[in-house]
Amino acid sequence: MKHKINKEELVFNDFLKIYKAEVTHDSFNSENSITSTRLALDRGNAIAVLLYEKDTDSFLFIKQYRYPSSRHGHSWMIEIPAGAIDEKETAHEAAIREVKEEIGYQVSELEFIVEYFPSPGMLSEQISIFYGEVTTKQKTSKGGGSISEKEDIQLIKIPKSEIKEKLQNNYFHNSISIISLQWYLLNS
Repeated sequence: MKHKINKEELVFNDFLKIYKAEVTHDSFNSENSITSTRLALDRGNAIAVLLYEKDTDSFLFIKQYRYPSSRHGHSWMIEIPAGAIDEKETAHEAAIREVKEEIGYQVSELEFIVEYFPSPGMLSEQISIFYGEVTTKQKTSKGGGSISEKEDIQLIKIPKSEIKEKLQNNYFHNSISIISLQWYLLNS
């Protein structure tokens, strides 16, 4: 199967970028190729980190306001620490930085879980998810998020014993938390 981007232009350039392209690709249902116009929302790639705090037998989450999900009645999202990968930064480096920024923990050893496209029909973003274990002694600063990004983040600890029930009762409303916790339950 072949594809070609015939023409691509940046049509919106802010924190998010939107590209418009004319693409041609082979068809599953015909001998003829298909040419169409498509849009891609680009915000760069991101990381997320599932952290288990061994001495409290809890997973560490964050709670913060999310405008896009508030449009669907979920204003305050419970998530695992996550964020954008900065220029010239590896996914692992971004994960360490975001954990420190958002919840104040110093972590260095992380296990790679998966890299995936959360919404490949619209987003070019790839998310890399990591797993790490910490203790309360590794909390070295307040956290709370980046002041320059006007983040306002609360640390939430959820006991490991409650995770399966919370997943079954649709407590989590974001793919990174659901995927990482399902990974943990399948591999623990």
